[in-house]
Amino acid sequence: MPRVSSSRVNANRIELAYETFGDAVDPPLLLIMGLGVPRFGWDDRFCRALVERGLWVIRFDNRDTGESTHMRGAAPPDLGAALTGDSSSASYRLEDMADDTAGLLDALGIESAHVVGASMGGMIAQTLVIRHPERVRSLTSIMATVGLTVGPPRQEALEALLAPPAQTRGEHEQRTVDISRVIGSPGFSFDEDRLRELARSTWDAGYDADGVARQLLAMLASGDRTEALRAVEVPTVVIHGDSDPLLQPEGGRATAEAIAGTELDVVEGMGHDLPAELYERFADRIAGLVQRAETGVPTAAR
Repeated sequence: MPRVSSSRVNANRIELAYETFGDAVDPPLLLIMGLGVPRFGWDDRFCRALVERGLWVIRFDNRDTGESTHMRGAAPPDLGAALTGDSSSASYRLEDMADDTAGLLDALGIESAHVVGASMGGMIAQTLVIRHPERVRSLTSIMATVGLTVGPPRQEALEALLAPPAQTRGEHEQRTVDISRVIGSPGFSFDEDRLRELARSTWDAGYDADGVARQLLAMLASGDRTEALRAVEVPTVVIHGDSDPLLQPEGGRATAEAIAGTELDVVEGMGHDLPAELYERFADRIAGLVQRAETGVPTAAR
């Protein structure tokens, strides 16, 4: 399967690192990852499953993640104030991250793409289709919400997320495992080896605790998208776990209710992660949506 090594492009006045899988003659599918996780949070096996279904897959590092630009000159993020409603220390918002994504499409010469986002990536994808509807052929929003006040984290999940950041590679590896035990999928296997590998790779790619805080602030500062999503007309699928303690299922349901014609897939036993056992199911769901969008067949009514 053709795969291009990591490259960097200028997009929205920053640099984004990206890589592709598959053949550029196939419909482009852009994958947007969540909070603090580089592009390889989208597992190679999942990317291959999408390519096998006739898609050209693009994954990239968001700003403040991995090999993309880190906003180290920005004002110090004040998470404590943001959690009480004062997000004035936010140096950017999800709108800026959505514009980064549109800039990546520009740099790659892609007029429009099918877009898949997970967690914060799902919120960026929602914001992208609101701000740049002509760039999105279809939308798949996975374990995301219309705003952090809808389906908010359970206390134990919030405490795990806000635990003091790791100071060493080993601490980061163990912290990743510990958080995943709290927010992961109770109905599927716990792949500790994969988690440790991802944690090590994330650290080596340039883990940035302040960058994670800036991304979290971006979400807190961006408000609720419900009304703006009511104007979205692209074919949409929402996937959410019924056991998600970090962004609870109400967030997925609210997203599906906001966008007319959305298909809602609530996955029994899924928490806030992407279990390998679900890769084929997700790939089938995404590929089916792409096919309907490419052929103009309407999605099922709610």
